[in-house]
Amino acid sequence: MTYASLSPQAALPSPSTAVWQLGPVPIRAYALCIIAGIVLACWVTERRLRQRGVAPGAVLDIAVWAVPAGIIGARIYHVITSPEKYFGAGGDPMKAFAIWEGGLGIWGAVAGGAVGAFIAARQLGIPFGVVADALAPGLPLAQAVGRLGNWFNNELFGGRTTLPWGLEIHRMDPDNPGHALRDDAGQSILEPGLYQPTFLYEALWNLGVVALVLVLDRRLKLGRGRAFALYVMGYTAGRFWIELMRADEANRILGVRLNVWTAALVFLGALIYFVRVRGPQEFLIPLGAAATPAPTGTSDLSQVDLSAREASARTAAPEGYEVVSEEQYHAWRDSGVLPAGSAGDDDRPADESVDAADDTASTGDQAGDGTPQTRDDRADATGARPADRDS
Repeated sequence: MTYASLSPQAALPSPSTAVWQLGPVPIRAYALCIIAGIVLACWVTERRLRQRGVAPGAVLDIAVWAVPAGIIGARIYHVITSPEKYFGAGGDPMKAFAIWEGGLGIWGAVAGGAVGAFIAARQLGIPFGVVADALAPGLPLAQAVGRLGNWFNNELFGGRTTLPWGLEIHRMDPDNPGHALRDDAGQSILEPGLYQPTFLYEALWNLGVVALVLVLDRRLKLGRGRAFALYVMGYTAGRFWIELMRADEANRILGVRLNVWTAALVFLGALIYFVRVRGPQEFLIPLGAAATPAPTGTSDLSQVDLSAREASARTAAPEGYEVVSEEQYHAWRDSGVLPAGSAGDDDRPADESVDAADDTASTGDQAGDGTPQTRDDRADATGARPADRDS
């Protein structure tokens, strides 16, 4: 048997260019992949939030906080775990801010993004668990798209392989980032042999995590952040074995790559949370300006009131949300009647309840001693109150 028989039969090509110039502006493939992933994640999260009762457009308010915080967190994690590049001998501390040169850690991105999403959820009056569960399938989808940026950059590949497939890797030009070195004939130079396409393994694994979360969330009706914990477990399980295959430089603890330890510890934390936390899915009823449910029936197109639709689209954001069960939420969507004992007062239709609340706030209720009192505290005897007060 010869060594030639062990060589891969299919060579996966890699791009030789990852940066294009649009006048003086560099267009980076990695950045485009990250942006595309963010857009997809926002789209998925928006749909899932609306299924839980959150007003349209809330995901944009969340993204305004979560995306920058995620980028900052990703960079901080990279700098902390690779300090010698910036603070060691010959390092340049100012390079820690040169994010365009690469260096983002997914662990920091998730942690930083979670902090940003938590702040946004508090401002919107949405329980953070609802936001986290809505994001659970969108985040691995964004990660799968983002890994294509590593393919353009010819990075995050594994060791040499003799499998029936392998990845071609270009020798990149350090003096011209984003471009491969070229020989005298102008041809891009390839590294010898073929390598494990670990970026592709992770992208495909992430798509599997998307399917896992969607299927189990639908069957088990995961709530209180458990869908997000499921995503974390699924992702870290894959990252553990994929990380062991990578051949790029990395800091090590006891001879094992740092990210392998991180994946194992984060997996255990998510598993403990998933097992210990219990509770049904939380659904939300908007209170205040957006308290009227959208019609669920169908009608003839000739009977659609376009002016009413435009007015509805311009409706102000809700003042807060009432946390209810799935049955209560669907009953409200079908009838427009708030659940008995809810913060919206009695069993009147939602629009009448809001009008009554507005009248009460302007004229004041009469207390037992005849003294006017406003309804600042909307909690009733059952303890129900808007989500923006207990999220």
